[in-house]
Amino acid sequence: MTDGSDERQEIVERHLRVLEALLFAASEPLEPLAMLPYLGEGADVAGLLVQLQARYAGRGVNLVQRGDRWAFRTAEDLGFLLRRQEQETRPLSRPALETLAIIAYHQPTTRAEIEEVRGVATGKGTIDLLLEAGWIRMRGRRRTPGRPVTYGTTEAFLDHFGLETLSDLPGLEELKGSGLLSGRLPPSMQIPLPFGGALREDEDPLDPDDHDDDRDSDPDRDDDGEDHDAQ
Repeated sequence: MTDGSDERQEIVERHLRVLEALLFAASEPLEPLAMLPYLGEGADVAGLLVQLQARYAGRGVNLVQRGDRWAFRTAEDLGFLLRRQEQETRPLSRPALETLAIIAYHQPTTRAEIEEVRGVATGKGTIDLLLEAGWIRMRGRRRTPGRPVTYGTTEAFLDHFGLETLSDLPGLEELKGSGLLSGRLPPSMQIPLPFGGALREDEDPLDPDDHDDDRDSDPDRDDDGEDHDAQ
């Protein structure tokens, strides 16, 4: 007859196998709440994920956390083995990379604020490219005249760049040293704290049709997708 501890361990092992199967089959990182129904009421999903993460530490595949989600990813030191199999993709343009960096470090931010940092007008196509890539999202609308759209990064951004939280981003001085950001940075721009994505006091929720039509564009702006020097 097995004692209670053996039965509990069997339940834990079964739960770990279920989580392992779910994560391997998933096409994108999963939230703990999405996995709970497969384990049953009262299961400690967070604790189980930490256990599973420990089991895969040091293996060719690691269990990693991306924001509030979890996924299996190739170990960082073995990533070079898979790069040969990757399809060649068009790299982001310099304006897109710079815009993405500003949004990541200064979110929630509006297009006008991005342009103030960069010193050039940002074509709507640059924002659209980052939205289509799934790396940024429209968060809300600033409580200022014109109610401009505010932008922030997504968990897909964290996953693509191998970050657990926004606090894992490299320092601003490192980014400026690499040439990704110019020296024209506002004093308020600083390393972000881990960010949960909730609207802030100066933001209103998006309007129902905002996802279908980004009304943040300036009707007098050249929206050909290119960035233009500010006059």
